[in-house]
Amino acid sequence: MTTTNEQIHYEGGPARGDLIFNLLLGITLIGLPFTIGAVVRSLWVRFRITNRRVSVSGGWMGRDKTQVVYSQIKEVRSVPRVLGAWGDMVLVLSDGSRLELRSMPNFRETEAYILERMAERRSSPQAGQAVEGFAA
Repeated sequence: MTTTNEQIHYEGGPARGDLIFNLLLGITLIGLPFTIGAVVRSLWVRFRITNRRVSVSGGWMGRDKTQVVYSQIKEVRSVPRVLGAWGDMVLVLSDGSRLELRSMPNFRETEAYILERMAERRSSPQAGQAVEGFAA
């Protein structure tokens, strides 16, 4: 559910090139596991990146959903795939856990967008202040 303040930067699945590339690899017996992984990702994984949070739905039939707000992200790591056409990103959270975004299209722009939102949250005067009525 999107509030009026929430603006979507990216909403969709993994890069189509990842599926095509891995289908071609599937011709060989060694490439079959990669092909199966790419087909499952393309069917069930969905990313949603807004100005407030990063959401990933995946797992069996897309039933697992993970949402992370920018204040929880400590570090962003990315690796280009197939000459930089798409990439894999890992969001390292402040509690040490990791959220993977595999086969992210336009991953460089998305990484820059996430880093900008993180910087905004850190420089915001409201960051770190307890909401009235709630203990920190």
